[in-house]
Amino acid sequence: MNTGGRYVGRGSMTSSLTHSQISEEIPRASLDHMISPAGNIARPSSGEFSGSLRNVAWEERLDAWKMKDKRAVPMTRGTRFAPSEGRRVGDIDTSKYYNMEDALLNDESRQPLSRKVPIPSSRINPYRMVIVLRLIVLCIFLHYRIRNPVRNAYPLWLLSVICEIWFALSWILDQFPKWSPINRETYLDRLALRHDRDGEPSQLAPVDIFVTTVDPIKEPPLVTANTVLSILAVDYPVDKVSCYVSDDGATMLTFDALAETTDFARKWVPFSKKYSIEPRAPEWYFSQKIDYLKDKASRSFIRDRRDMKREYEEFKVRINGLVAKAQKVPEGGWIMQDGTPWPGNNTRDHPGMIQVFLGHSGGLDTEGNELPCLVYVSREKRPGFQHHKKAGAMNALVRVSAILGNGQYLLNLDCDHYINNSKALREAMCFLMDPNLGRNVCYVQFPQRFDGIDSNDRYANRNTVFYDINLRGLDGIQGPVYVGTGCVFNRMALYGYEPPIKKTKPGFFSSLCGKRYKAANSTNKSSENSVPVFKLEDIEEVVEGSAFNDEESPIISEMCLEKIFGRSSVFIESTLMVPQFATPVSALKEAIHVISCGYEDKTDWGTEIGWIYGSVTEDILTGFKMHARGWRSIYCMPQRPAFKGSAPINLPDRLNQVLRWALGSVEILFSRHCPIWYGYGGHLKVLQRFAYVNATIYPLTSLPLLLYCILPAICLLTGKFIIPEISNLASICFIFTFILTFASGILEMRWSGVGIDEWWRNQQFWVIHGISAHLFAVFQGLLKVLTNTETSFTVTSKAFHDEGDFAELYMFKWTTLLIPPTTILIINLVAVVADISYEVNKSYRSWGKLFGKLLFAFWVIVHLYPFLKGLMRQQNRTPTIVIVWAILLASIFSLLWIRLDPFSIRITGPSTQKCGINC
Repeated sequence: MNTGGRYVGRGSMTSSLTHSQISEEIPRASLDHMISPAGNIARPSSGEFSGSLRNVAWEERLDAWKMKDKRAVPMTRGTRFAPSEGRRVGDIDTSKYYNMEDALLNDESRQPLSRKVPIPSSRINPYRMVIVLRLIVLCIFLHYRIRNPVRNAYPLWLLSVICEIWFALSWILDQFPKWSPINRETYLDRLALRHDRDGEPSQLAPVDIFVTTVDPIKEPPLVTANTVLSILAVDYPVDKVSCYVSDDGATMLTFDALAETTDFARKWVPFSKKYSIEPRAPEWYFSQKIDYLKDKASRSFIRDRRDMKREYEEFKVRINGLVAKAQKVPEGGWIMQDGTPWPGNNTRDHPGMIQVFLGHSGGLDTEGNELPCLVYVSREKRPGFQHHKKAGAMNALVRVSAILGNGQYLLNLDCDHYINNSKALREAMCFLMDPNLGRNVCYVQFPQRFDGIDSNDRYANRNTVFYDINLRGLDGIQGPVYVGTGCVFNRMALYGYEPPIKKTKPGFFSSLCGKRYKAANSTNKSSENSVPVFKLEDIEEVVEGSAFNDEESPIISEMCLEKIFGRSSVFIESTLMVPQFATPVSALKEAIHVISCGYEDKTDWGTEIGWIYGSVTEDILTGFKMHARGWRSIYCMPQRPAFKGSAPINLPDRLNQVLRWALGSVEILFSRHCPIWYGYGGHLKVLQRFAYVNATIYPLTSLPLLLYCILPAICLLTGKFIIPEISNLASICFIFTFILTFASGILEMRWSGVGIDEWWRNQQFWVIHGISAHLFAVFQGLLKVLTNTETSFTVTSKAFHDEGDFAELYMFKWTTLLIPPTTILIINLVAVVADISYEVNKSYRSWGKLFGKLLFAFWVIVHLYPFLKGLMRQQNRTPTIVIVWAILLASIFSLLWIRLDPFSIRITGPSTQKCGINC
């Protein structure tokens, strides 16, 4: 198979160095000078060592003023501006004199790069009032339910009350984090004035972009290629962008596809930038139905577009040819172009591999312009080692990128999430590079948007309520949770640093419930000059009570840092943002070292720094740890979606995806990082904790929800009901409960802009997921805890879906997740038909109770209606295996109920066999 390049592994590193595009000199320095995220230089203390280094901000400020004096331009006529406060190194010094034209320009460049846009009070205040009223009425409702038991159906009443109390607690955890939603605006023109002026070197921060893939069958190479192409064509300085593709499956197919992508990128990138097209993923760009002749586009554009489309079709043919060839693996394994075996023939036992396809000093497009750096990475895997799935792959990319490029910020994307808005990185920089806001921001999260979903969104794949309501609410507190993709990170936040915030005295409950991290520089109280903080108790124990002199300090410093970051002095220096100078050979050798299997042993990787291990939903854990340290996150919703991806559009795949998410939440619930008890000594806000607790315990709602969906059928079949005869006052309370429930939903849709169909679909799938995927997740999580076994990780299938072709929407794949909701549907339908048939022969006076029972049952059936449509498929029939299982379970349930008959009246007394008829 033609590889289109060579790899860098343990055995063939030297052979590919001539092809690498790494700069000939990578900066390097010693540990004697370290730089904090805030830009402050810190040096080892001559008299003490407390786990970090002393700050000398005053000397730094003097140096900065001297530099600005040299750059200042004298003016003959002009205006003097008042000095600005909180200025950082590199910001504009408004206490100097400038030319009038520069002064007007600088006045604009000093403005904030973003601003909060509060929800209008006419929309948010009624919403808050209804929430408070609903809480009051809910308390009255629960009080009435508890104080008025149903004597003739006491077990049913008790179960229903327990379920309702749990639903109320779950609603509180979900509702109150949405108390203060906000919107945000960015100012890209101000960002350009401050950091990216025409004719001057760009001062925008470098960004390393991570793309992860593992299975080229479920994640087709053409999907990954489109994501990579959209990254290489992004509207950002090419010397500030580096793309790292993690192939955790170590497949030669992915490697070859990336080599083909590199060749096509030399043509695609200049075309994209020349005509400023959107999106810059060719598959989705050419699928747009736009009549350029009607829009009177230039002839040169139409000609170039036609030629580029032909080039792309040929590129697709080559990629599809590689996929077809990879279907049959040779007996001896894959062979590379130079005749050597592919190192990843054994996907579970192979060395680490790195290949630099494009770089800043030689990767040129067809017009002679530089291309962003593109690096292929496949970490080492050996039997007997725990590799930690996606989280482990992400941490490997963090270390490799730190050695080869060390961008200040990191963007992670799933292989199917392409850049839909070429200015997405600039949108994120408006927050991260803001001199006031950016210091405390750990990441900027973008909402997930999807292509190829049917217009009705039958299976609620868009998750609009979550992305447009819940996350906007969290943005008004401490920021949105991390959702796994489409997120730009501050690298320092991933390294375990604390933000430069003012230290406050811990409260009474904080001192009781947890301990605070010890500051690395406790003598510095200024938020501007604060030094980043690790969890350094272990380091302090090493040096506590030890006598050492100045010469020993750097040695001990490096030894302690190795316990946190691992045994790589080059990587440790990069974590402190120290300029490095190294040759390409030594850089690649060190990069191979940091992706070895045993590198993370006895370090803080996965526990305190990087992506956190312990759950298949590593995103929740990683974001939670950052917020607990005091960082805040930002939710950015540009008018044009920043990223778009694919979603499973058939029912079984959708349920399996939700199962994986819920299982990850259950794993967190039973771990030491559970937000119910973890992090009370930090800076996590109360409502933010509510959101994390809700994100962790929501699968447990499946148990009361399952009972509540079965109760209607039981009530209909037994003639009992969970609510006694109610008075007029109680009737008013019930009516108000329903009215306020719908009113809160309507007002929520009003301030968020979410449509009623999307809101209702979310309500339906809250029930469907609860009695299927969430239920299975609870039992699988408990099984993992009891047996200490690892949970399997199922990759979601990703493929292109045309807007008009939804054949996969009706595809059926058998899964046990379909059994519980199907059974509940059949039981409720049978119970409705049976009870109506029984009551129709009675007096109309009995229809009042029947109406209440039917309303309860119809609530279940209406919520399960999309599931029913998914079962019926396009041919309007349900698979036989589902019908057989459902009828079998429904029959067993009915027979058991008839046998037990718990609500029949049993008369106890003397036996007639002993005392005769006179008893």
